[in-house]
Amino acid sequence: MLKNYKIHFNMISLLLFLFIMLPNFIWFAVPAPDDILRIESATPMIDTLASISQVLMIAALCILTNREHKKQGLTPWMIGVLILCLLYYISWGIYYAGKTNTPVILGLTIPPCLAFMLHAIDRKNIIAVIPCVIFTLCHVIFAAVNFII
Repeated sequence: MLKNYKIHFNMISLLLFLFIMLPNFIWFAVPAPDDILRIESATPMIDTLASISQVLMIAALCILTNREHKKQGLTPWMIGVLILCLLYYISWGIYYAGKTNTPVILGLTIPPCLAFMLHAIDRKNIIAVIPCVIFTLCHVIFAAVNFII
């Protein structure tokens, strides 16, 4: 399986990561009204695993390329990525409007994870899918335990 991969920087993956992280950078600098996301987490071990898997996922997406992948284009997978990013940005907008209910929290949690997943699938980068699944599970557990349950 590893013989199908080569080390090659993927600018699209880096841009996707930065695009998804942009609302987080804004949130760090400008807190939202009723900002419930700034609580102390009840899941520190899960958070650590999420951070590690996120770094591995982004590294795999940005550095490893499957030789069997065709040129980047507007595939159905990438259209899905764009729709998920739109949902994510809408969720941030609703959050900054002062809504902090379960659908908003899930909108801040699930769409970015699935966007990375679809991007990895589009790139045929199964190596990146593995930490992406772990990151998604940890991110959902974090959201559920800290904000939903």
